[in-house]
Amino acid sequence: MASTLHNNQPPADKRSGYMKPRRRSSFSGPVVFVLVVLGIIFVMSLLFRVSDIQVEGNVHYTDEEIIRAIDIEPGDNLFFFNRFAAFARVYSKLPYIENGSVERQLPNKVIITVEETTALAYLELGEEQWTLDRNCKVLGKAAEGETASLIPVVGIRPGTLLIGEQMQTEDQDQELVDFLAAVLYQIEERGLYSEVKRVNFANPKSPEFTYSNKYTVVLGTQNNLERKFGMFVNVLGKLKAGDVGIIDLSDGRTAHFSPN
Repeated sequence: MASTLHNNQPPADKRSGYMKPRRRSSFSGPVVFVLVVLGIIFVMSLLFRVSDIQVEGNVHYTDEEIIRAIDIEPGDNLFFFNRFAAFARVYSKLPYIENGSVERQLPNKVIITVEETTALAYLELGEEQWTLDRNCKVLGKAAEGETASLIPVVGIRPGTLLIGEQMQTEDQDQELVDFLAAVLYQIEERGLYSEVKRVNFANPKSPEFTYSNKYTVVLGTQNNLERKFGMFVNVLGKLKAGDVGIIDLSDGRTAHFSPN
């Protein structure tokens, strides 16, 4: 009688027929990413180097002065150049620069555009004359002969004058500085500066200016200053060539002319 053989061996492990997949290192992803970023930075540093710098809008300063103040030169990397920090340096070094921008043009060009202010007036501090723009920004000591074409400001005691900063009075009267700035702005904006011979703040509550050596113009307070200058321009068109006297704009509603 045939005997039945019983296999008493344990069943084979089903998992023994294949190998376990190898786990990837948890660091491989970040490492690859860092290597890719470093590679991009390396390529950018090689390809996008400044070779062409163009300056537009400058009159008072040369191209080289502006480029040097911005601190950019051929060979600098175009993408790593901080345009905003660059102009912060310009404003402190070159006071005639009022506004500006830096534009990057791939692959290697930089265009620097500036707007310059101009000296409009001056005031005396001791034996020195210091020039101001229409916002009362201090532009520097007047060069020899420069004040002949500028408006003298009298009746104000200046304090410490810092080039590139708005002027200060001896008693830190910011309201007075703002008033002067508003007057200078109106004079320049309306094209009156060539005939204004002096701005006098001896009476800060009612300053005046001399126009064409023929008229003393009384302004009163800063209220309605734009309207007052509008009235003044209107009066000029009605006065006769030989008229000389005082134009009083202080009430802000009507211009009163008193002949001498």
